[in-house]
This record gives sequence, structure tokens and C-alpha cells, in this order.
Amino acid sequence: MNEEERSGSLTVVGLGPGRAGLITRETWSLLQEAEHVVLRTKIHPTVAALDEAGISYETYDNRYEHAADFETLYASIARDLLSRAKQGESIVYAVPGSPLVAERTVVLLREHTAEYPSVRLRILPGMSFVEVLYTRLGFDPVDGMTLLDAMDAMQLERASRQNLIITQVWNPGIASDLKLALMDLYGDEYPVTYVHNLALPDESIRELPLYELDRQQDIDHLTTLFLRRQQEGEEEA
Repeated sequence: MNEEERSGSLTVVGLGPGRAGLITRETWSLLQEAEHVVLRTKIHPTVAALDEAGISYETYDNRYEHAADFETLYASIARDLLSRAKQGESIVYAVPGSPLVAERTVVLLREHTAEYPSVRLRILPGMSFVEVLYTRLGFDPVDGMTLLDAMDAMQLERASRQNLIITQVWNPGIASDLKLALMDLYGDEYPVTYVHNLALPDESIRELPLYELDRQQDIDHLTTLFLRRQQEGEEEA
């Protein structure tokens, strides 16, 4: 059997931003029918729905404990998926939210797929937390929106003139560093919207001054920060 005959496929799907009802019907059908389901992480609310439906899966959670950094981790995941598909597996790879919003492993899959020409890579659309967020907060993304990882937001050189969404505020340490960086741009008391457990029954959306960001008791991987754009004439800190 030659390599072309052995090669399988890799389909990337999104688990949605929170409750299982936000998973697309196409994705749910694929998860139910898939030969192999692989999750980037089990630490996501909709995974409980997979368990209830009896959908078997494996995860990459064990790699988080040993990787030197996130970039190394995500690169190892991407190469493992492509290598397995090259050997003939048909894999449905499921990530939190949408595959094309703030998902580094998918970026790396697209970058490296040229090295695996026999692997059929398909990326399906999915709902991200962004759609839920602008619905909850009542702003139109057409008016301008910037989406940044917390680490990238720390590198901002000036306050954004667009609505700013900051993801990956994983823990109090990141929140503290982010707060200090943003206070240099916006000022200590700039009003920010703290979003936790978006689209879940215990969703919390609250406004607070920037200096209180790292004092919140529920900071975790489901924490997002929103800063409304500065208006014309509004002075930067």
C-alpha cells in the first residue's frame, strides 16, 4: 500500500463558546459519526454534552504539563495530528469556540499542511465567543473591533481607537501584568467590562475600574476583558 492509499483526513471543528446548543448541527453530526475524535482539551463546558451522548474521544491535556511554553505545545499538537492523518487515520479534531478565532493550533495546521500533501485538511465554521459577546454587550463589530490575546495586548503602544476584546486572561498573574500595561495607556480608573463564563448558566458580566482587574476571585481560562473604544477627543492616559 502506497502513502497516498494510507493517508487519512483531518477535519477541524469548534465546540462553541459555552453551552452545547451553540455547537453547529454539522459539527455535532460529525462528532457522533467520527472514527477518531481528538480534543485539544477536555477543559471546556460543552465536553459534558459529548460525555452524555456517549461520544468517545481522546485529548491532548497531558501535553500541557510537559511543554516548555504554549507555542511548543501547540506545534507538537499540530504535527501529531498531521502525522496521524498521514498514517491513515480519519480524525475529527475539536477545539473550544470556533476553529478560526484565537486558535493557534489551527493556524499551525494550516501552515504545516503543505508538508503533508496527502492529508486532506478541512476546517468547518463554528460559533465563537465573539458572536455571543457583541450580542450581550450590544455593539456592532462593523463599527470596529480588535481581538487580542492577553500577551499581545501587553505589547500595545497606544490605546485602541476600536472596541478591544482581550482573551486568554488565564490567571491572576496574567491579569496583573495586563492591568499594569493597560493602565499606562488608559489610566487606572478606565471602565472595563469583565466577562466570565460567557454563554453558561452562571455567566457574569460586570463593569469595574481597570485597577481592580486582578482582584477578581473567579479569573480562569473562561475570562475575557472588553474595553469600549475611546471616543474622539478623549485623552489617553
